[in-house]
Amino acid sequence: MRNGSERDTAADAAARAGDGGAGGVRGASDAGGPASSAASSTASSAAGATGSAPGVPRDTVAAVVRQWQAVRPDIDTGPMEVIGRINRCAALLQQAEDAPLRRVGLTRPEFDLLGALRRTGHELTPGELARETFSSGAAVTKRLKQLQERDLVDRRADTRDRRVSHVGLTDTGRELVDSILPDQLAYETVVLAGLDENGQGQLSDLLGELLAQLEGRLGLSPGFRG
Repeated sequence: MRNGSERDTAADAAARAGDGGAGGVRGASDAGGPASSAASSTASSAAGATGSAPGVPRDTVAAVVRQWQAVRPDIDTGPMEVIGRINRCAALLQQAEDAPLRRVGLTRPEFDLLGALRRTGHELTPGELARETFSSGAAVTKRLKQLQERDLVDRRADTRDRRVSHVGLTDTGRELVDSILPDQLAYETVVLAGLDENGQGQLSDLLGELLAQLEGRLGLSPGFRG
């Protein structure tokens, strides 16, 4: 198992991040729903068994892995140690939410839509936005309606096919993205502060390799990344 450090107590992590999946650790859903009490109890129990042996990661996943190794020493828990930690980190980040976005009344998925329009620099169809943000069409439609009601985006029908709409940022939407992006990046910098520059670079490279492999298997174009 790889070395790691704990940002919160294991009990807090279990309570906020949810539990389950392969090995008993998974990320939060797209909706960010709370974990069930039974799931939290399981994760908390695992956290309590972590211990403090020198050189052993003190995160919740380490405890879960050791429990599996105790009852099923015949299985290789290596994949669980990687995927479990990715899922746990994603869950904790979702549960922590994004403070700068929350201050302006935006959710992360809504900001991703606005960001896709801003960084591409042109109008996109709802289908293109769904691919850019890895969201379902129904979810994008709902979010666009809410953003349009706030005058952050506008939609126009295609001149050749009225069934197709094109979405663009309003001046208000563009100003909001430009004003909140520096604060959001500063917030994310604080989140990653426990890793030095070299560690962040290594983590970014490894996650990039994994993401490229997964996208390749799913046939996703590198041009559509949220």
